[in-house]
Amino acid sequence: MSSETERSLFGEILDWMLAPLLFVWPLSIAFTHYFANNVANYPYDQALREHVAAVARQVKLVNGKPVLSLPASARALLRADETDSVYFQVVTPGGRVLAGDKGLPPIEAVDELDPVPGETYLRNAEYRGQDLRIAYTYLAEPRMPREQWILIEVGETTEKRTQLANKIVASVILPQFVIIPLAVLLVWFGLSRGLRPLTRLRQTIETRDPEDLSPIATRRVPEELEPLVEAFNEMLERMKKSVEAQRRFVADAAHQMRTPLTGLKTQAQFAIRETDPDALRHALRQIAMGVDRAGRLVNQLLTLARTEGGELAQQRHEPLDLAALVREVVEDWVVVALDKGIDLGYESEGETMISGNSFLLCELAKNLIDNAIRYTPTGGHVTCRVLGVPPTVLLEVEDDGVGISEEQAELVFERFYRVDDASTEGSGLGLAIVQEIANQHDSRASLSPNPRGRGAIARVPFRAWQPPLPPQLPPDDFSELYRQSPPIGT
Repeated sequence: MSSETERSLFGEILDWMLAPLLFVWPLSIAFTHYFANNVANYPYDQALREHVAAVARQVKLVNGKPVLSLPASARALLRADETDSVYFQVVTPGGRVLAGDKGLPPIEAVDELDPVPGETYLRNAEYRGQDLRIAYTYLAEPRMPREQWILIEVGETTEKRTQLANKIVASVILPQFVIIPLAVLLVWFGLSRGLRPLTRLRQTIETRDPEDLSPIATRRVPEELEPLVEAFNEMLERMKKSVEAQRRFVADAAHQMRTPLTGLKTQAQFAIRETDPDALRHALRQIAMGVDRAGRLVNQLLTLARTEGGELAQQRHEPLDLAALVREVVEDWVVVALDKGIDLGYESEGETMISGNSFLLCELAKNLIDNAIRYTPTGGHVTCRVLGVPPTVLLEVEDDGVGISEEQAELVFERFYRVDDASTEGSGLGLAIVQEIANQHDSRASLSPNPRGRGAIARVPFRAWQPPLPPQLPPDDFSELYRQSPPIGT
C-alpha cells in the first residue's frame, strides 16, 4: 500500500481555501483587539485632557510662584468615578507636590522629547499595582526657564477602557462564530457546483463503451478542462490508430500465414508418405523453402505492425549521414546479389545529412534493395544512389529488371500487391513498409519506369538537415565580434 494517501480534488481545493481563513482569523482577532483599545482610549483620553485643563485653570503664577485654589467640591467632582480610581498632582519646580496624590510615577525621558507649555500629553504608567493612563501639561510664564515650569498631572486606572475594548471585540468576534461556519457551507456548496462539470466528464468516460474511441465533445466543457479533454482525445486518437494497426496485423497475419502453413502441411504429409529418397529430399527442400518464406513474411508483418503502431516512429529523430547508412546496408546485401549473379553498386554525391531514425531508414533501404534484386534477372544491375541536392537528400534504387507500368506504380505500395506473383517470391509487404517509413519522415516514396528503357527506379526524397543557428549577438557587442574574428593581415 502506498504511504501517501490519495486526496480528492474537492478536498484539496477546500483545504487551500479554508486553511488561509483559519490562519487569518487569529490575526483578525489581534488586530480587532488593537483597534478596539484605540477606539476605547479616545473618549477617555479626551476626558483626561479636560480634567488636566480644569486643574490647570485653578493654578495661578504670582511672581513666578504657583498658587492653587482648588475647592473641596472640585476635588470631589474630579474623583467622582464609580469604576476607576482618579489621581492628580501639582508639582512645583523643586519636585514638591503642591496638591494631590504623592508618589505618582515620574515622567520617563522617552515620554517627552521637547514639551511645550500649555500642550497636553498622554502616557502610560503603573501605580499601586494597576495600569494607569496619565494626562499631563506644563504651566509656565513667557520666557520662564524649563526648571521653573509647573507640572500638572491627572491619571486614572484603565478598567472602563478595558471593559469598552472587550465589548467592541466581543461585538466583532461573536458574529464571526456564525459567519465562518456559514462561509464554509457556502464554499462547500460553491465547490460542489463548480466541480459538477468535472463529475459529468468523469461519468461520461465511465459510461463509455470500451470499444468507443471517438473523441469527447468539448461543447459543454469549461475552458479550464478543455486542455485536459483535448489531451485525452489525442490519446484516444493514438489508441485508435494502434488498435486499427493491431486489427490489420491480425487480419493480415491470418490471411497471409494460412497459405504457407497449408503448403508446409501438404509437403510434410507428402514427405511422410514418400519412400523414394530423392523425392523425400525434394519434399524436405520444399519444406525448408516454405519455412524461409514464412519466416520472412512473419518478419515483414512484425516490422509493418511496429511501424504503423508508432512504437518505432515515436523514437527520437537524430542527425545522421544517409549516404553512410545506405552504404552499410548495400555491403550487407552484396553476397545476396552475387549469389543471384547481379551487379549491386553504390553511388553518393553532395551533402547527405538528414534527421531521422536510423533503424527505420535501414529497414527502408533494405526493402528497396530486396525488391530490386527480386525483380532483376541474373546478369542484371542494381544501383543505389544518395544525392545531396539542397534542400533535399534523394535516395534512389535503380534496376534493369522486369520493370513496371505507370498504372502499377501507385498500386505497388499497397499491402500484399505484387506485380508478378507467378515468377517471383514475395509477400507484397516490402514497398508498403517503405511507404510507411517514408511517411514518418515527412516524405513519400515513388516507383516509376526506368528512363533508360528497362527496369524501374525507386525514389525517396528527404529534407536535408540544417544545423541550429548560433545565438544572435547584440548589435553593439563589438568586443565579442572582435574577439571571434582573426586579426587583420593573418
